Amino acid sequence: MADTETSADPANPVRWAPETEADDDEGGDDIPLSLRLSIADTLTLGNATCGFMAVYFTTTGILIPHLTGSDESGMARHSAATAVILMLCAAVFDLFDGLVARKLRSSPMGAELDNLSDLISFGLAPAYFVLVYGMVADDAHQRVAAAGAILVLLAVVLRLARFSCVTLKDGMFQGMPSPFGALTVVSIVLLELPFVATLLAIVGTAWLMVSRVEYPKPRGRLAVAMLGWIVLSMGLLASWAFEAPGGQLLLQTGCALQLVMGAVIPLFATARRVNNFRDNRREARAQP
Repeated sequence: MADTETSADPANPVRWAPETEADDDEGGDDIPLSLRLSIADTLTLGNATCGFMAVYFTTTGILIPHLTGSDESGMARHSAATAVILMLCAAVFDLFDGLVARKLRSSPMGAELDNLSDLISFGLAPAYFVLVYGMVADDAHQRVAAAGAILVLLAVVLRLARFSCVTLKDGMFQGMPSPFGALTVVSIVLLELPFVATLLAIVGTAWLMVSRVEYPKPRGRLAVAMLGWIVLSMGLLASWAFEAPGGQLLLQTGCALQLVMGAVIPLFATARRVNNFRDNRREARAQP
């Protein structure tokens, strides 16, 4: 992609890289190569769309009925489930756009599109979900919840910015991935814990997203497991939304498992790092 980069030096005007003959089709398409969307980019745009619609359903189905004094609790339940399912769909798009980009190709602006879409779906959408929770929950404090929502948003912004600037070893993320963090945040809200416990858990999740704790990238079997977990979560949300027998308990169990995974994965990563450090020391001592 080096031949499609532009110069930021004011002394040199910004120019698109010249296109080759292969870039010109029979129809005379003169769109620059750097502006053409690939299949992976289309999936990334689906990610952004899901994030925006999650904000829409949170507003129209939860916030507006609360502000207008509506007593339709079922509507709020359905809208909350729909908003979270849309965030899960965004995570699916985010998972597959990376896989497709590695198998096929991504346009030169694919990385930028991915960061912007992640900011909408895994930064704005969950932060707004927390903000609305602070406005509608009986024991919540609106301004304190707003501060927690800002922390979530800023954590995702900082994480995405660091991801673009720092080169890490292959197969690992530094800090909790933003899709996993977003789902953890909404799981905390859906658990309906006391407000202080909810806020502390949200702050802890925001810290994990900007921490240096290593998380494995979802590839191979891990990607399949992640996809299976997302589908299961959608089923739990649907059963809760339609008030299926035991739906509330199933949802709370799923949310609790999401929190447990968020806490256990860093422990495994830390234990692995300690074991690697010990193995390296043993090898160094064994050498003459």
